[in-house]
Amino acid sequence: MDIQPIKRPPADLVEAVREVGSATASATLAHMGLRNCFISGVPAWTPGKIIAGPAVTMQCLPKREDLFKEGEYEDVELQLHRHVLYQVEAGDVVVVDARGDMDSGIFGDMMSTYFKGKGGAGIVIDGCVRDWGKIKQLDIPMWLKGVTPNYHAQTNIYPHAVNVTIGVGGTTVVPGDIIVADDDGAVVVPVDLAEEMVEKAHKDHGWEGFSKEMLLKGESLKRYYPLHPDAYTEYEEWLKKNANK
Repeated sequence: MDIQPIKRPPADLVEAVREVGSATASATLAHMGLRNCFISGVPAWTPGKIIAGPAVTMQCLPKREDLFKEGEYEDVELQLHRHVLYQVEAGDVVVVDARGDMDSGIFGDMMSTYFKGKGGAGIVIDGCVRDWGKIKQLDIPMWLKGVTPNYHAQTNIYPHAVNVTIGVGGTTVVPGDIIVADDDGAVVVPVDLAEEMVEKAHKDHGWEGFSKEMLLKGESLKRYYPLHPDAYTEYEEWLKKNANK
């Protein structure tokens, strides 16, 4: 089985993307001309989690009985949903193109337990998992369309390829892309644009902590969001005062 390994970006770059968060990453990429980076329709199922990591991908296709037969899975090593997990290293994010299917549970309790043991950062599926009652106890960050009692190839789709470029939630994911995901959803950050995105995010949004503090005091929205040029001196003084905090 010929599966290409992903090229993982530097850990410090991944952490910098995580600190930016999905909303700022999405907005910043849009200003950079990349407007289709949000994995739509796949909300957080584990609220409060914030992750970033390189994408390990799996593609599903509509089931066609002459190409996929139930008997083929009598040998468990033919099961590609196992092989995508074999590729996982600590900090990786598994992203599955499940075609938005709401019947097929891509991973269940045991596969998710294995993923947890490998140190994966999180899972993003434009579809479902099964065994949710047990999976949620594993505390794995997950972004899903839903849950189902059905196993992964029981219904209308089947795993076709691992570590290929996929379309998921209306956007393209290339193996090794940085996925940043939190309560706002999951966003794809191309590695070649990640450093520029982080720098631009800090430049364009670095003042938001200061502005939020001022707005909580009842100050002018016109002056502090977005930050008016006349208020930059105040912001710079605020930065000096908070440099060591």
